[in-house]
Amino acid sequence: MTASPRQARGFSLLEVIAAIMLLAITFGALMEVAGGSIRLSQKSSDYTQAALWARSALDTRFVLEPLQPGVTQGNFDNRYRWRLQVTPWTVPNSTAPSTQYAFRMYKLDLDVMWGSAPFEHTARFSTLRIGSNAP
Repeated sequence: MTASPRQARGFSLLEVIAAIMLLAITFGALMEVAGGSIRLSQKSSDYTQAALWARSALDTRFVLEPLQPGVTQGNFDNRYRWRLQVTPWTVPNSTAPSTQYAFRMYKLDLDVMWGSAPFEHTARFSTLRIGSNAP
């Protein structure tokens, strides 16, 4: 059983080019997905680091010194910056004056920023803390 030359032909040049183009398009799409995955992983890492800095700052802030309303800011390191706003907080729809109690609630709003001007990112963290009502 020998095959005639007509039956033993291989792929034509057009079929090989089409297969290579299909492979190139598929590979390009896979690289785009992989690049997006890397970008999302980096963004997630940045927000996780910001959350860790914020937790550290909010847990250690005003432990030894009293709460003071106002705004303070600074740097965690050479990449992450912070801005903390402390404001007195009252229960919504409360009729009792806050001066009758020895302690008062304060709202702490911490913004953690990183990146440069056109691509600056910010994460905001808020919590309530009890402080002295003394002036």
